[in-house]
Amino acid sequence: MNRDAYNAIAESWDRARNAFYGREKAYLDTFLRDMAARSPILDLGCGTGRPMAECILNQGHKVTGIDQAVELLERARTRMPSGTWIESTIEGFETDDRFAGVVCWDALFHIPRERHPAILARIAKMLIPKGRLMLTVGGSEHPAFTDTMFGETFFYDSFPPEKVMSMLGELGFRPLVAEFMNEPSSGRDKGRYAIVAHIA
Repeated sequence: MNRDAYNAIAESWDRARNAFYGREKAYLDTFLRDMAARSPILDLGCGTGRPMAECILNQGHKVTGIDQAVELLERARTRMPSGTWIESTIEGFETDDRFAGVVCWDALFHIPRERHPAILARIAKMLIPKGRLMLTVGGSEHPAFTDTMFGETFFYDSFPPEKVMSMLGELGFRPLVAEFMNEPSSGRDKGRYAIVAHIA
């Protein structure tokens, strides 16, 4: 569902999602702080590469971006040819490479939650010692749901933040940032929670 929906809204999404929102830049600064020059970073669900991968590349690091929406990837390839852009689902991506950091921003909650533990475990194995993770998850406990954006339907699902933090702790992650980007409301907004963590 989400692959076709993102391909369909690629032009609208590209216009709308080109700059940081809220405290995103502060989270990314924490994620990148003191990383060695030209560190390899994996961006899972990279979209067009803006603004996250673009900023990471501009700071001199190497980016491998993964996304299943080819229309978004083509925009990333055109604007940022120094990055490596791979068409794949997050849950289907496999590599023997190791990374100093993994970004999974506004992407994990598009995947059914029963797959999240295995994805997080794979991310942990992809990281070098002291590697970092930058992640968003849903902000509350709720059933899976769909919502619309630019006239297309998207799927959402997530464990609540406390469950995700517990899973990350069991995998050896220690939080640097763990806070609401926006609190859940009584309406359709289920909230969004930001995490930056490092692995032992």
